[in-house]
This record gives sequence, C-alpha cells and structure tokens, in this order.
Amino acid sequence: MSSPLWPYVTPGIPDDLFERLPGIPLSKREVRLLILSALRLHPNSSLWDIGAGTGTIPIETGLLCPQSKIIAVERDEEVANLIRRNCDRFGVRNVEVIEGAAPDCLKELPWKPHRVCIEGGRPIKDILKKVWDYLQPQGRVVATAANLESLYAISEGFAELQARNIEVVQSAVNRLETRGTNQTFAAVNPIFILSGEKLE
Repeated sequence: MSSPLWPYVTPGIPDDLFERLPGIPLSKREVRLLILSALRLHPNSSLWDIGAGTGTIPIETGLLCPQSKIIAVERDEEVANLIRRNCDRFGVRNVEVIEGAAPDCLKELPWKPHRVCIEGGRPIKDILKKVWDYLQPQGRVVATAANLESLYAISEGFAELQARNIEVVQSAVNRLETRGTNQTFAAVNPIFILSGEKLE
C-alpha cells in the first residue's frame, strides 16, 4: 500500500513528513530502517509497538504490510492523538492506538502478537519479560536502547528469557547538513537495536 504523502513501496519515510510534538522522540529514518529489518515482517504480521512515540514504526509497517494488524501503545493522551493524526496523514488504517502504560496495559490488548517493537518504557526489562508471556511461538522482539543502562537491561532480559538468535546492532549514521555557507556531516544519535526470538 502506498500513500499520497509517500507514494513508494520503499521504507524510510523522511522525518519531516511526520507531524511532531516538542520533546516527543522520533525514530530517525536510518534507525527505522534497521528496526524494520530486524522485525522480519510477514505480509500479515501482527505487531505491538510499545512506546510508539510519533508513530513512525506503526505507519511504516502499515504501509509495507497492509494486511497486518498493528497496535501502538502510548501512555500519554496527547502523544496517542499525535499517532492517530500521523496515521491519518499517511492513510494508514490498520493501526489501533491504545492509551496505557506498559507493562500493566498489555493484558488488555485484544490479541497476541507475532512481532513486538519496544521503543521505550520504564522499567524496560519488566516490559520485555511481560511481552514474552504474550508473544506467539516463533515470534520476534526488537528493542531499542539509547543508553548503556537500557542496553544492559534488555541484554539481561533476553538472556534470562533464553531468547534465540539474539542480534545487537549499534547505528552510526552521519547526515550532510548545511551550516552557514558550509556543508558538514552531523552525527545522528547512536541507538542500540537488539532482537531475539521465542522458539516455543
């Protein structure tokens, strides 16, 4: 499925096409591509995105996999409404936005996922463990960490859950920017992307 705003089948929507709110995180385009790759989506995947922020991952997934079912979990009402507006901007209709704080709200979600993306939340290790209870066999979890504390917590969580095929990638991306009369490369904040599979 394509959108008039993004009429391509290629993922990687430019950041400036999304409506944003001050202080609300947005997964940068290059990081988003790594997350989507790590999710290993099927055409009809069922995805939970926890800590969905601006809604970039649900929207990209909705466009790539129009037969998929997606739940975006966000605890803040204003941010949840932002996700809904961004879905409308891109014409994405297969995303349901749930307002609630993970992990407590997960028991109220209407179906169990094949894929889970954890982009935020505290405490992240508790969220990972609770997600594992609901994850279907052969499911995958992809979690991002912006600091060493989260990296350690997610790594320990995967180890304790005996996740299989664990992968850890750190993004290192520079973008060309114009500053005054000069062009220079500016670093995008590095993010750790961890993924693991539940075999049974």
